[in-house]
Amino acid sequence: MSSKTLILQTFTVAVLLMAACEGFSTQPRAFATQKTHRFFMSSEPTSEDRSDPMASATMDAETQKQLEKMRRAQELREQEVFMKKSLGKSTCKNCDWVYDETKGDVMMIGGMVQPGTPFADLPSNWRCPVCRASKDSFEEQVEEIPGFAVNQGYGFGTNAWSSQQKNLAVFGGLAAFFVLFLSGYALN
Repeated sequence: MSSKTLILQTFTVAVLLMAACEGFSTQPRAFATQKTHRFFMSSEPTSEDRSDPMASATMDAETQKQLEKMRRAQELREQEVFMKKSLGKSTCKNCDWVYDETKGDVMMIGGMVQPGTPFADLPSNWRCPVCRASKDSFEEQVEEIPGFAVNQGYGFGTNAWSSQQKNLAVFGGLAAFFVLFLSGYALN
């Protein structure tokens, strides 16, 4: 089989696959000729726009609307920040030893770091008890709370729950109602 026929067959298959896809058309897109979408086309006005001053004023209003929509979309993208909650643990990047605030540093000689001491309050010369790495080589363990940070204060407080807590509440509630409805058969 020659390379030309192979290329021709591949091209034919590609065209047939594209034709099978929904919305495929060999005609140019309609929005390229509509005035309402000139914002995405060239910025130079056409002779039709120059002759009609009302059309250019309308175009400016339409452009303003589109710019306002773009600004609003950018604001919403900036709000897409998930809340992060500290777990009270920090992990050494070198040896994977975990400092837990609730336990303190029980491996340190003399027990100088008491339980309940946050990692940030440790002295600057504190070192990992296993590999002797500095405090800078530790990484705080955080849990990402689903949902936007700006929405965490709304509702009954369930917006600040972790995904595990939400799953437990949803499926636990389903199980409780299932048992409740099945217990109706026990009354007979």
